[in-house]
Amino acid sequence: MTPETITAAAAGTWRLGDLTVNRVGFGAMRLTHLADGSPSDRERATGVLRRAVELGVNHVDTASFYFSPLRSANELINRALAPYADDLVITTKVGPGRDAAGQWWWAEPGQLRAQVEENLRQLGRDHLDVVNLRIPRRETTGSIAEHFGALAELRTAGLIRHLGISNARPDHLAEARAIAPVVCVQNPYGIGSPAEDHAFLDACGEQGIAFVPFFAIAGAGKEAGASAEDSPGVLALAEAHGVSAAQLRLAWTLSRGPHVLAIPGTGNPDHLVENVAAGALRLTADEVALLDAL
Repeated sequence: MTPETITAAAAGTWRLGDLTVNRVGFGAMRLTHLADGSPSDRERATGVLRRAVELGVNHVDTASFYFSPLRSANELINRALAPYADDLVITTKVGPGRDAAGQWWWAEPGQLRAQVEENLRQLGRDHLDVVNLRIPRRETTGSIAEHFGALAELRTAGLIRHLGISNARPDHLAEARAIAPVVCVQNPYGIGSPAEDHAFLDACGEQGIAFVPFFAIAGAGKEAGASAEDSPGVLALAEAHGVSAAQLRLAWTLSRGPHVLAIPGTGNPDHLVENVAAGALRLTADEVALLDAL
């Protein structure tokens, strides 16, 4: 089996509420710009999205604040994938906002409806499948009840189907679940994450909640992307499997539990194929333990 013939179904499936998704999805953040910050090529970006769906990706993560001076991730998704397939799940997030100059601001509870409606308009939909409340600073943010409660009201009104939280702590999850069902937690996570992050991932699984890591490939590089420097342990194991370090990192992330979903993002069609193929890589318990220890 060659990478080009492996589909997103190879990693298995999970349910976000009543929506079944393949565990390897696609993150849209990198569609709008190149590594040097310049705008991406529109046709290449829409081609990557269509190719992702051809490869079985049915979970796309996006946000209205994913934009560059010339590109909007939501509008690229709309152009490439509408009319949407019945099994395509589009997850978005609200909380942060950016003005036309790219300056960031954070929404008050009463401003969340406008952010939801902006996503609806850009995506050309009458409801959003999953909306994550993005929390500004998980280390210091207190109660999220007012913000999450505002989203729960929009869910009751039919604008949102399911809710999640992002950049959250366990107490945020408990607070949110007391207000409305939570189908996913989307947090930074990858090889080298601290013990408390591993414990939170496990706790989500025990509660039947999807854990959706971001920066699983980039690691400490975060928005800048993966560092050229990988640990010798990662590189040696990747070479042993005949895969890239990025693929190994994705495979390890998926090995952490059946409730773990991956949303690697790229504007490169070759990297897309590699990311999807990582879902077919199976690591032994000893290999997982070795990577756990890094």
